[in-house]
Amino acid sequence: MHVFPGLTLSRSPLGFSRLGPEFLTELPPEPAPAPHWVAHSEACAQRLGLGSDWRTPQALELLSGNGGESGWASVYSGHQFGVWAGQLGDGRALHVGEIEHQGQRYELQLKGAGRTPYSRMGDGRAVLRSSIREFLCSEAMAALAIPTTRALCITGSPLRVRREEIETAAIVTRVAPSFLRFGHFEHFAHHDLLPQLAQLFEHVLDRHAPECREAEVPAAALLEKVSRQTASLMADWQAVGFMHGVMNTDNMSLLGLTLDYGPFGFMDGFDPGHICNHSDHQGRYAYARQPNVAFWNLHALAQALIPLVPGEPEKASEPLLAALESYREAFPREMLGRLRAKLGLLAELPQDRELADDWLKLLAAGRTDFTIAWRHLARFDSQVEAENAAIRDLFLDREAFDAWARRYRERLLAEASLDAERGARMNRVNPAVVLRNHLAEGAIRSASEGDFGEIERLLKVLERPYDEPVLASDAALPPDWAAQLEVSCSS
Repeated sequence: MHVFPGLTLSRSPLGFSRLGPEFLTELPPEPAPAPHWVAHSEACAQRLGLGSDWRTPQALELLSGNGGESGWASVYSGHQFGVWAGQLGDGRALHVGEIEHQGQRYELQLKGAGRTPYSRMGDGRAVLRSSIREFLCSEAMAALAIPTTRALCITGSPLRVRREEIETAAIVTRVAPSFLRFGHFEHFAHHDLLPQLAQLFEHVLDRHAPECREAEVPAAALLEKVSRQTASLMADWQAVGFMHGVMNTDNMSLLGLTLDYGPFGFMDGFDPGHICNHSDHQGRYAYARQPNVAFWNLHALAQALIPLVPGEPEKASEPLLAALESYREAFPREMLGRLRAKLGLLAELPQDRELADDWLKLLAAGRTDFTIAWRHLARFDSQVEAENAAIRDLFLDREAFDAWARRYRERLLAEASLDAERGARMNRVNPAVVLRNHLAEGAIRSASEGDFGEIERLLKVLERPYDEPVLASDAALPPDWAAQLEVSCSS
């Protein structure tokens, strides 16, 4: 039991850690020598109810793996790049307890705290480069109101770690109501550990989905809930041009959170086929494929839930397949709703889907910058065509833009849209700033020289993504050198 100023980090009687050794392994983290603070999120600290004085020397030691008490790592399995990968688990993440605040419990997890029984051939460590990326993107997504795990802080150490080159170690303190994955269910189902599968299911119902217990088929009710949450999450990702990069089933959150920030990316020039993960040689996780991959992953989860459906085994899949239909119904609706909002439309008219699709095709045809184009569209003048020159100049094919603009103008007039009000609405859903790779790289390069100020500066910008930044370069086209940046599974 660890005590922050005014708050206790403990274990809940209903928590995952109480399930037993079939589910997790108790072990202490590997200490990180000479730890120091790298960055912290006050927004995340406030979510946990931590006061301004929480960053004590004791907290630094605890969150660097030097607290002395045991944590735990969980076992799970999963499909990686569409292939069954067998047993996986928390290979470099260690849960150290929970904080309760305002009726909500949050798990704290140290990513990069050393080897666990599930590290396989890895060293269990994280490096400063990848830790900065995860920290910034976790908090950036939260500011975009996209469901996500959070990041409380990064601590660093002079400990040397080998990746493509020798780098220094770092630990991210990750925060979430739960880090449960599709792969947790897959693990026990695949190995025919049915009592443990049932125990895990009861835990999930008790802790995260009590309303499903009263359903005719609780397993199907849970799957439907997860399917709808996942559909909403996919629409959120697509709407801001976010690419996860490695949507394996073991990286899919049972709570519909964005989980595990590795080779992620935000779209620059719009390309539906863009692959942000340099390790994804087949393009399985390209931007346009993400919604279908999520559906595939839900099928894998459904397969794992079959033993939990009562009755004849050959009919057990029927209610689960019916539950999966909720994704097929929810995702198009959720996606169209976000596109309407991004276009500033209030009414729902039949032509909206085609109008939105054609806008995306227009962006793709010229590889127009995704974030900038949406942001500029808020300035669209529905009365004076000449006032739209700045938007028009974003496109190589001006005539194609003109044709689309005439349809957009007619659509706005059809609901008597007022430009000023519409523009304000659009600027509340079309961010000015996202965590582009070159922005993260700038913070990483400064940090590698011992200057953590750029992380703090960039975090403040990302926490207000809908405001025009003080530095225009934060919202500008990426520099030419950004095209050479690559991220992979080691990122």
